[in-house]
Amino acid sequence: MVGFYISDCVVASASFMENLEKVSLESKRLILQTISLEHTEDVFREFTSEITTFMYPKPAQSLSETEKIIREMILQRENHADLVLVILKKDGLEFLGICEVGAIDTQTPELGIWLKKSAHGHGFGREAINTLKDWVDKNLKYNYLSYPVDKRNIPSRKIAESLGGKVFREFQQINKSGDLLDEVEYRIYK
Repeated sequence: MVGFYISDCVVASASFMENLEKVSLESKRLILQTISLEHTEDVFREFTSEITTFMYPKPAQSLSETEKIIREMILQRENHADLVLVILKKDGLEFLGICEVGAIDTQTPELGIWLKKSAHGHGFGREAINTLKDWVDKNLKYNYLSYPVDKRNIPSRKIAESLGGKVFREFQQINKSGDLLDEVEYRIYK
């Protein structure tokens, strides 16, 4: 998660910020709604070492650790810093993963997504991020959206590119599992 920077705050109205917890978005096949503790078991079960291969975080070791992480996500939403949404399949409300816009209180918010293994290859990631970006464009003032991704994560790179994202910089970092990530940061404009 990205930190909270009051001096960079660009979100327009208090009423908008109070309504972050009520954000619920729909697309053709998906519903995106704010994360809550009711999703703890789904996140714990699906956020695996295979899913996090190209990500900075590592999977939680227990349900209680997952609950702690979700509580932090909720606190970040309450502090108007990040908006984390669960991705549900409209037909049956099956949990598919999570998408987020972090650093919403800055001029360079960051998009992110992960899907459970069985949801890969169906276009859900692109659909979720497109839906989230539409919401961001209508509700946030920003210079550009950042979308960092490991170079080897081709499906995620294609999501950024489908939004017109262009590689701005390349960097390396060690993730929380101790593995080297070879990243590119896309910038996506309105």
